[in-house]
Amino acid sequence: MPPAAASGKWVCLDVGETLIDETRVWTVWAEVLGITPLTLMAGLGAAIVAGDHRGVAEILGRDDRRDFQPEVERRYGGFQEVDLYPDARAALAGLRAAGYRLAIIANQPARRTADLRALGIEAEVIAMSEELGAHKPDPGFFSRSLELMGMPDPTDVAYVGDRLDNDVRPAAAAGMRAVWLRRGPWAALAAEKPDGAALVVDSLTELVERIGDVL
Repeated sequence: MPPAAASGKWVCLDVGETLIDETRVWTVWAEVLGITPLTLMAGLGAAIVAGDHRGVAEILGRDDRRDFQPEVERRYGGFQEVDLYPDARAALAGLRAAGYRLAIIANQPARRTADLRALGIEAEVIAMSEELGAHKPDPGFFSRSLELMGMPDPTDVAYVGDRLDNDVRPAAAAGMRAVWLRRGPWAALAAEKPDGAALVVDSLTELVERIGDVL
């Protein structure tokens, strides 16, 4: 029987740098583009600091990156067990055991839903932005997410992600309890204060321990 304090409350998780370590996909990009991973990572960091990681192509002089997308996907092969952060499975199990309902909704291609399910990742709702027809930080992403969760009161939903711009601020604006997970390059390079964050954690293990502080 779920604890009364958690019953009916949702934890909705991002994917990249929340459940999935994106090191491998960026390394594949470097290989396909014919540059070293270190060079690509440096360019990515510079683009993140400049405000848009998509600018990495311009920084590296590779505006033809879209031409390489099919080859990147072929080599990447979708999410694999090695891509899951070590705390991901235990955290999902811990949140479920505590009585929280789970959703995984993120900015990703639609095929990543099948990737997660193939890995045995379970949640009541799993959907990617391509399926929603809206991408973070668009408010429509969060309204569609609430619809998929059955329209709970937004204050009964914690949205967990690594980015202040795409996750924390827009989730808070949508009325959700925004949780900032401080890991990955976006979190490491964030210069702003986590305005709007109801909770700041450094791991999903800590999230399980402290989620009751906000839900």
